[in-house]
Amino acid sequence: MRAAVYYGKNKLEIEDIPEPSPGEGQVKIKVSRNGICGTDLHEYYDGPIFIPPTDPHPLTGRCMPLTLGHEFSGLVTEVGKNVTDVHVGDRVAVEPIYRCGECRPCRTGAYNLCNVIGFHGLMADGGMAEYTVVPVNQVHKLPDNVSLEMGALVEPMSVAYHAATMGEVNDQSRALIYGAGPIGIGLWFALRGMGLTEIDVVEPSETRRRSIEALGARTLDPSSQDVTALIADRTNGDGVDAAFDAAGVAPAVQSALECLGERRPLVSVAIYEKPLPTPLINLVLRERRVQGTICYTGADYSAVIDLMAKGHYKTTGWVEDVPLTGVIDRGFEQLRAGQKMKLLVDPAN
Repeated sequence: MRAAVYYGKNKLEIEDIPEPSPGEGQVKIKVSRNGICGTDLHEYYDGPIFIPPTDPHPLTGRCMPLTLGHEFSGLVTEVGKNVTDVHVGDRVAVEPIYRCGECRPCRTGAYNLCNVIGFHGLMADGGMAEYTVVPVNQVHKLPDNVSLEMGALVEPMSVAYHAATMGEVNDQSRALIYGAGPIGIGLWFALRGMGLTEIDVVEPSETRRRSIEALGARTLDPSSQDVTALIADRTNGDGVDAAFDAAGVAPAVQSALECLGERRPLVSVAIYEKPLPTPLINLVLRERRVQGTICYTGADYSAVIDLMAKGHYKTTGWVEDVPLTGVIDRGFEQLRAGQKMKLLVDPAN
């Protein structure tokens, strides 16, 4: 089978490798689509970062080289011994977390914070291939009315949904999202799914503003608008109930902290490549807080899949396919250049 095998910085090869077979407690999946994540870009252009170069990961026993891809869906084609609740022919999305089950986060249900966490496609051969094998506890069945293409978006949309829950909002809340990339879009969908109607998305890129506006979002351009003053005016000085940073740049953090109401959270869902100056006085004087968030749990997957079954998520204008053979020039390069929003790799092409 063909697979995108990672050998280190700037070295990703499309190779013919043996098809995997499921062991006990595992399922084999014919991959339909695999989304290209920002993490994949970081590994290719700057890595290895999360991928173990030489020392095998303690939960998977794998290190470089390995097949990339952790945002994917597909069709179950084979099941291993003692797998009883997943069957050949099931259409599934994959929650790609390996966890130990023994540390305190795992014992308390927060396995997304496992002390030795691993990810399919970073610490094990992933979904940028025609087939892959995963533990059965990573599998989520898709309803009949949720396409496999949509199923490949469950993982990134669950990242956003989990972050949205950290904002502790309700249908009467007002929220502010910084960044209209895929996670920012996912946050907007998640908050809308929670009943919020007063949401502003702050994004300097005209292309990204147009993309999320086409979905129905309301946007602000921080390069031409005074976001802090505008929010203060709209809220009669109260500020927003939650702000979400999916941009990862200092101006977004500063603006978000200025726009928050008292005792309200800034939820940080960005990956920060370098330390940012943070005006902590804006936290102290109004008892605001910064809340980190990472990944998801099965509850977030279930919530996203339920919303997808209701037709809540739309992909027009921001999601496109790319063949496995073009994963570098038509995938990584165009995403890095900001020419595309979200690309799903089709391993069959």
